[in-house]
Amino acid sequence: MGRRRVSISRIENRTTRQVTFAKRRVGLFKKTHELSVLCDAQIGIVVFSSSGKLYEYCSDTSGMEHIIRRYKIATGTDQIPESNDQLGQMHGELKRMQRETLSLELSLQRYTGEDLNSVQFGDLHELEEKLENSVNKVRERMFELLQQQIDNLRRKGKMLHDENEHMCHLIQLRENQVALEHQAALDQHQQMAMVAKTEDRRRILESFPFSGEDQPSYGLPQVPPIFNPYRLQPTQPNLQDFSLQLPDYGTSMSS
Repeated sequence: MGRRRVSISRIENRTTRQVTFAKRRVGLFKKTHELSVLCDAQIGIVVFSSSGKLYEYCSDTSGMEHIIRRYKIATGTDQIPESNDQLGQMHGELKRMQRETLSLELSLQRYTGEDLNSVQFGDLHELEEKLENSVNKVRERMFELLQQQIDNLRRKGKMLHDENEHMCHLIQLRENQVALEHQAALDQHQQMAMVAKTEDRRRILESFPFSGEDQPSYGLPQVPPIFNPYRLQPTQPNLQDFSLQLPDYGTSMSS
């Protein structure tokens, strides 16, 4: 497996941070020595650890002071102090800043819960109160943000509700309009059907006139009128007439 990328950020674990510092410091000094030898460069490195310990590397045989003096000359900062009092003030200010830096680092470690073995009970109680105050402030801010989000959601819900009611009103109006148009179409269709029915009835009456009027022949042959068409015809012949027409077989046989 290849090397995986390491995120460049402060290592929270103190032990891991110290181990990483030692390994990286050795590697840095090694690369610095190689650069000095290969390129014939004069290099000076000054490193302070998180605990304030000094580490330095100088490629010049004359020492770090010579490198620093050359640096001041090159940058124009080689100014001799006017008196030893100013030099002492500068050293005192530097020590004070180092103490404040160390104190801040220790406080930060305590806030993160690291290196609490040497902390006394009173300091732990004070630290607990500070952490509780910080947690309360964080919770207040969190509740404030949550309330803002709830208010925004309520406003958005009200807007959606109003839009929904408006859409429902428009849909109802459209349905009523469609129903009216449909009813009007049905009425028009019924009216047209009644008009067509009346027209058909008129045509039928015109094609079949009343008695006493001549009916159209429509190109058919004229049928002669039947004599006395209103007389009822017998469904069976008259038996008396039929008997008169039969011969007398008994008389003929006796003779």
